[in-house]
Amino acid sequence: MNVIISATDLASALTGENPPVLLDVRWQLTLAKTPGEPPFDGRAAYEAGHIPGAVYVDLDRELASAPGAHGRHPLPDLAEFGTAMRRAGVSSGTPVVVYDGGQGWAAARAWWLLRWTGHPDVRVLDGGLPVWQGPLERAVPTPAEGDFEPVPGAAGLLDADGAAALARSGVLLDARAGERYRGEVEPIDPVGGHIPGALSAPTNENVATDGRFLPGEELTARFKALGASGDTRVGVYCGSGVSAAHQVLALAVAGISADLYVGSWSEWSSDPSRPVAVGPDPQ
Repeated sequence: MNVIISATDLASALTGENPPVLLDVRWQLTLAKTPGEPPFDGRAAYEAGHIPGAVYVDLDRELASAPGAHGRHPLPDLAEFGTAMRRAGVSSGTPVVVYDGGQGWAAARAWWLLRWTGHPDVRVLDGGLPVWQGPLERAVPTPAEGDFEPVPGAAGLLDADGAAALARSGVLLDARAGERYRGEVEPIDPVGGHIPGALSAPTNENVATDGRFLPGEELTARFKALGASGDTRVGVYCGSGVSAAHQVLALAVAGISADLYVGSWSEWSSDPSRPVAVGPDPQ
């Protein structure tokens, strides 16, 4: 299953007989910023220059619903998600390529949502916009309306109870930085630590210094060392279901299927009745 595409291959595909729909999902999680510094504006970055033909997609408004009891980036309303995708020109019979500013988290969130809701051909630009060597444009395109109708998959999604069970019966990976997993710092959520039984697997260890994924065989070896070899059910969570989508994508590059706990730690930690583990050990 091809889940990522190189900049060179994307340039070729855009001049082919069935060019992909391009989605620009630039987004940034800021844990701390200089006082008075404005938040990152993905749309402004898009309007300053994007791959020709790309349509901007807002992660907070179109790939998630409002923060609440189910976390900081709950699943979007599927009707609204479908409307946003059709407005961007997404159709079931047309390939889609998603990119962001290079981190890959936001692009992976869009990739995961489209795949989970039934789109058969979605890939992420490996390395994001920084690896693109072609021209950029500032004009905002108005693509023809697509026909994509999202239909949620029967598998691939975990809730809090499912994540807790999987930590005992399979492999549950925590994609956050190690210090957040251990509970040494927690800059966003009310409680530090991790879901009991989860294994620390920071998603930034899946990529090289240029933001591109490590070779598939290296990822396979990494996940095998964590017990995720394809023979056991695997799940992933993070802070709010964004960087965890990137880990699910990395697992797919390695040929391993994984489920996503979208609510992630932001949902888990909001309920004081749920157990919390701290330190380097899973339990």
